[in-house]
Amino acid sequence: MKGRQIILDHIGGREAAALMVDGRLDDLLIASDAPRPGAIYRARADRPVKGMGGMFLTTPDGPAFVRQVRGISPGQPMLVQVTGHAEPGKAIPVTSRLLFKSRYAIVTPDAPGLNISRRIRDDDLRDSLLAVAHQMMDGRDMGVILRSSCADADAGDIAEDITAMADLAEAVTADTDGAPELLVAGDAPHALAWRDWSAPADVVTDPGCFDSHGVLDAIEALQSPRADLPGKAALYVEATHALVAVDVNTGADTTLAAGLKANIAAARDLPRQLRLRGLGGMILIDPAPMPKKERRVFEDALRAAFRADATETALAGWTPLGNFELQRQRQRQPLTELLP
Repeated sequence: MKGRQIILDHIGGREAAALMVDGRLDDLLIASDAPRPGAIYRARADRPVKGMGGMFLTTPDGPAFVRQVRGISPGQPMLVQVTGHAEPGKAIPVTSRLLFKSRYAIVTPDAPGLNISRRIRDDDLRDSLLAVAHQMMDGRDMGVILRSSCADADAGDIAEDITAMADLAEAVTADTDGAPELLVAGDAPHALAWRDWSAPADVVTDPGCFDSHGVLDAIEALQSPRADLPGKAALYVEATHALVAVDVNTGADTTLAAGLKANIAAARDLPRQLRLRGLGGMILIDPAPMPKKERRVFEDALRAAFRADATETALAGWTPLGNFELQRQRQRQPLTELLP
């Protein structure tokens, strides 16, 4: 089926949302019991980590760790926001730089100023959006970023969104005293789908729509490490305790260009595979055999693919053994931990 579909349902008793693009699963969100990215705590400073500039904190959901903090003493309360998924046995990753994010606006208490997404290039539209932002943020000592979704939105909806996020930001940032407490819960999958999948799409909410629209079949396929690529090639994605191993296989193709074709196809599909499987951390790619002179083409394909992906990913480069390393933020819980 052509076009975009946002499918809202439940799986294993958990709230879930799926984004289908031209009949293929492009993104998947499943609720978990772990702290959600975006959640805001009033935490208590516990103990500093010398040499790292970080601090362990106490939260209602367990220990957390914040990097690069200064002027915080043990026992002092501070506001922090969850940035990603915590590995088993490790502290919740948090930051002291809070963001209040909605469909059209991101309010930044620590960074005053008005900004608009670079994807909005029409000067007249940018001017009108700035006028709305100025009006809604007048007298507030906070910043706001207008997201690309504002391009096709009603000015009244944008103004309402800015006001709601700014009011929430003011209430939270003023609530600094007291015992450790969850002040803002992160968005659940259905709310995240509304917030982040803002491009035009058909929304399906019928009971059992995951089954009727092929989402369950796509999820079942993700339980295998193998992902088929064009031209009979295949990509194998396997998570270990230390890293995520990615192997590219040319399959039955034995032509001279088989390696490069398989590697480019793998580079284009890898962000989607990692996103759907909820994988991050250190990623090691073992590409199909190709001449060294073709490595640049593969790197360019990787950069283009991850540039379009929302999760922060650093391309580290080649190892002496001819593998390629990446470092990806752990924003989601692995799919294997969420499936019934």
